[in-house]
Amino acid sequence: MNKLEALKQLEIDITADKSLPLREANLVFGEGNINSPVLFIGEAPGLNEDRLKRPFVGRGGQLLNKAIVSIGWKREDVYITNIVKRRPPNNRDPLPEEIVAYEPYLKRQIEILDPKIIVTLGRFAMNHFIIAAKISRDQGKIFRMGNRPLMPIYHPAAALRSTSVLKEFNKSFKKLARIVKKAELAH
Repeated sequence: MNKLEALKQLEIDITADKSLPLREANLVFGEGNINSPVLFIGEAPGLNEDRLKRPFVGRGGQLLNKAIVSIGWKREDVYITNIVKRRPPNNRDPLPEEIVAYEPYLKRQIEILDPKIIVTLGRFAMNHFIIAAKISRDQGKIFRMGNRPLMPIYHPAAALRSTSVLKEFNKSFKKLARIVKKAELAH
């Protein structure tokens, strides 16, 4: 089974799993280049994402797109998903049991995509992988997740609310571009 077939099967499996929470919301599986060296992972879809069934399409998504373009890439060059694949009501944070329920599917998605680097967007996504991390201290740093680097970056929505966070967000994207370029040169 190739990557595309494996991802389609995973999406079918998530849709068929009646035990998953938040089933009243639309499934926002993820999208992008399945062969991308970079996988962006957010926490959960918001209102616009639920409506369009696409990750990061609201104001935060527009800033994410702008940051991607600022380093010479296109949104289509990367893959974007969330830990929780459906929107929590009223845009609340995902509950621990919701994160746990979707975790096996995220793990399979990561295994299928096999990115060179994972970039978590925001503290929820970061803390899913690095429990003791603090976004204000650890964003922009490189951590190891098995044999793969993981880089937490501020959530685009947080960057929209603070100029100092926006500055760090943009700085981290420039660092990400250098890391990916360096990794590509090694192959």
